[in-house]
Amino acid sequence: MKKIISIISLLLLVSYSFAQSAGDKLIGVYYLEHDGDRSKVRFTKNSDNTYKGQVIWMEKTRDEKGNLRVDKKNPDASKRNTPADRIVLIPSVTYKDGVWANGQIYDPTRGKFFTVELKFKDDETLAVKGSWAIFSQTIYWKKLKE
Repeated sequence: MKKIISIISLLLLVSYSFAQSAGDKLIGVYYLEHDGDRSKVRFTKNSDNTYKGQVIWMEKTRDEKGNLRVDKKNPDASKRNTPADRIVLIPSVTYKDGVWANGQIYDPTRGKFFTVELKFKDDETLAVKGSWAIFSQTIYWKKLKE
C-alpha cells in the first residue's frame, strides 16, 4: 500500500511540475508595435505562480515637448508618475491548457483595463487578446531571444 501511495504521489508531483513548466514558456522578452509605439515587455513569474508583463523599453520615452512620458492617465493616482518604460501592463495572469488568462491588460494610452487572454500562435508569436464586453482586439508580440 505504501508503494502505491508513493507512486501516486510521484505521478502527481511530476504532472504538477510539467504544468508549471509549460506555463513558464511565457517568461521572456517580447517586442511589440501598437498605436505607433515600439516597446519591449518582459514576462516574469510572480510568487503565487501567476505571470506579470511589464514594459522594459520604449523607443520614445519623451513626448513631443521633450518631457519624460509617464503614466498620466492611470486611474490609480499613485501610479501617474511611473515612467512609460516601466509600466506594468499585465499584473497577473494564470496558465491553463496553453492559455494565460484570468487577468487584465492595461492600456496606458487610454488609462483603461481590459480582460486579457494570451496564447502562442507559433513558437515566436504571442497573441495578446484584450476584450471589453463584446469587443476585442488581438495584437501579436514577437518573443525575443535573450
